[in-house]
Amino acid sequence: MGVLSGAVFFAHIASTSLVQAQESRRHFWSGDWYLTVGAAGFVAPRFEGSNSRVFSATPMVSLGRAGSTTRFSSRNDNPSFAFIDTETFRAGIAGKLLFERDGDTSSDLKGLDPVKWGVEAGGFAEVYPTDWLRVRAEVRQGVRAHKGVVADVAADAFVDVTPTIRISGGPRASFASKDYFDTYYGVDADEAIASGLSQYKPGGGFKSAGVGGAITWKTTEKVTTSLFAEYARLQGPAADSSLVKERGSRDQFTVGVSATYRFDFSLE
Repeated sequence: MGVLSGAVFFAHIASTSLVQAQESRRHFWSGDWYLTVGAAGFVAPRFEGSNSRVFSATPMVSLGRAGSTTRFSSRNDNPSFAFIDTETFRAGIAGKLLFERDGDTSSDLKGLDPVKWGVEAGGFAEVYPTDWLRVRAEVRQGVRAHKGVVADVAADAFVDVTPTIRISGGPRASFASKDYFDTYYGVDADEAIASGLSQYKPGGGFKSAGVGGAITWKTTEKVTTSLFAEYARLQGPAADSSLVKERGSRDQFTVGVSATYRFDFSLE
């Protein structure tokens, strides 16, 4: 058997096995899965727009089918699940947990209405134009914490410098609706009196632009660690807010480390 005919033969066997595996699934959840859990610790602004920083930690969770064609992931990716998953395109649902923000978060927020904890729920799509580039977009609707819509776009180039070490990075941009900006950056008449900030009523539009990068180390078959850094410069309604102009900063820096562990399991 020649090299080409052998390759075609094994490709046919693999394709047939995949079809048989899909046909043998009793339910949409049947098959092999992975669950990745971990945490990230980082130094970041006390709140979006703050000029002071604090150490924080956040959980990291990812769920997907074993054998997924995902070739790259970023700490910036919010928890998501792909309903469409091909070699060059993925799309599905995404969500983000939002923490409360009030005067206890920072003295700069005293007098402003507290922001309740909540979530943002929506969808994502990502495409691989080349073998070394991924472009991802998320659009999410606020629930409880705010009533606005937020959209994030990021492009990441990535290269494996060794079999276990990857370097990645690229530009980021974020947009939001009027309701989002009003919740996090608006200052009405009563808040202006209570806080001492100038009154400010924002619209919607461009929120921030920046760049981020990471060095990721596949420590073991199941453990992955990462060192990452992000910079964002607030734009539009966020940059024009009296909260940012009078007490904060347009420049937002984040640096930290993360570690995750992958669990493999099967469902009937």
